[in-house]
Amino acid sequence: MQEIVDGVFELGLGFVNVHLVVTDDGVVLVDTGLPRRSKQIERALQGIRRQIGDVRTILLTHNHFDHVGNVADLRQRSGARVFAHAADAQVITGEARADPKGLLPRLINRVMTAEPSKIDQLITKEESEPIPGFTAVHTPGHTRGHVSYLLDRAGGVLFTGDTAAGGKDGKVAAGPKAAANDPAEQDRSAAKLATYHFEYAVFGHGRAMSDRAVERFREFASGLPGA
Repeated sequence: MQEIVDGVFELGLGFVNVHLVVTDDGVVLVDTGLPRRSKQIERALQGIRRQIGDVRTILLTHNHFDHVGNVADLRQRSGARVFAHAADAQVITGEARADPKGLLPRLINRVMTAEPSKIDQLITKEESEPIPGFTAVHTPGHTRGHVSYLLDRAGGVLFTGDTAAGGKDGKVAAGPKAAANDPAEQDRSAAKLATYHFEYAVFGHGRAMSDRAVERFREFASGLPGA
């Protein structure tokens, strides 16, 4: 686990990242990683002198199993409130089954699924403030209800989810397209994020970026189809 900025930590769980944010009101988790990784998250919390009961909020970026894998367990054990977009809600709650695009994602989805979880508050607007200090930005494409989050801290910390990824040589790369619901719309959402202001960017997959990360985002967006 590494500290990105003061009170913002990135925890790698296999090929996916989970982010922990310490606030005056408790710990915020952005996504929960692959299924059956709650103990690793608990150890990470202990490493920053926190515990499961300190988790007050879970902000989900989208409904894929590698991002919602532990939400049911963590919600039950911590009492945290879970936020997710309405368009992704039925998969998270178990009312519908995920239908990822591409052969490989479909095969993986057959053997690895997340335990259904209740959602305490739905995100429905293009931009909203689910909790103080965080802006939720609807960034569809990877899934219909994908949400990225912007934290008002240290010049701005962008949690992209899978709308983009941390690429090689400190550059922004496309988010995982093999599992994208609409790759073209995912590109438009990445370009939308480049219109915001932030110093840091963290990703569901890939390395975090610091020092005017927005400039590298804008460079990436300028090369997208239709830019």
